[in-house]
Amino acid sequence: MSFLYTDRIRKEFGGVIAVADVDFSVEKGIICGLIGPNGAGKTTLFNLITGLEVADEGFVFFKGEDITNLPPYKITRTGIARTFQNIRLFKEMTVMENIMIGRHFRSSCNFFPQNRLLNSILCFFNIKKEERDIYEGANKWLSFFELEKYKNELAKNLPYGKQKILEIARSMATEPEILFLDEPAAGMNPAEKAELANVIKKLNEFGVTIVVIEHDMKFVMGLCEKITVLNYGRKIAEGTPKEIQNNPVVIEAYLGKEDERSLTKN
Repeated sequence: MSFLYTDRIRKEFGGVIAVADVDFSVEKGIICGLIGPNGAGKTTLFNLITGLEVADEGFVFFKGEDITNLPPYKITRTGIARTFQNIRLFKEMTVMENIMIGRHFRSSCNFFPQNRLLNSILCFFNIKKEERDIYEGANKWLSFFELEKYKNELAKNLPYGKQKILEIARSMATEPEILFLDEPAAGMNPAEKAELANVIKKLNEFGVTIVVIEHDMKFVMGLCEKITVLNYGRKIAEGTPKEIQNNPVVIEAYLGKEDERSLTKN
């Protein structure tokens, strides 16, 4: 059984089919790519998996459990995290504070939600330990992503590439088992892309399963072990980078004949 998979997942918007009965699977421990032209349904599929969109039909399973249409916070608690196409940092907060916000998700002060007095008493005695754990957990990811020198810098003042890295760090502060990255290399220069690729590989070596949406074919082909291709909301191919590079359906439907060279070029 796959680590995460969808079963005939479907989503329509006003009669337009964004995701059409897609079976998508991710094996534990790999770096997986999801590619396709603009409007192919990639981000919508991410949204269906992570709870930001409600599926019209079909199912999502993670570690054998049905998580279909659960709210995002519950899906995050199962061990799934994500980033977005556009940077969504708290720009007026420091780098450390941004990571700590992600880490707050793992706090557990609410022991007795039905008894506010008892809960308040227990939280009073536990809050210092929780604050220490959050700070130490955030420090771990600050170090992992080599962001120490930016620790007290406002997020808005970071270089663009570092802001992208910070978003990943904040997502990792929730301690996920699988991380979805939506166009993480968009807008980056070659040096920033190389740094990002190293970060993703390092996370994968750390034990995190990664799923990446990306339009940069060189980036995807050099990073992913398995690639799934969508077109008009449908899955049209799936396989290794080499298989995708040589798939005539992908070349014609996704890139077009004239762009074949850009897909097969290393």
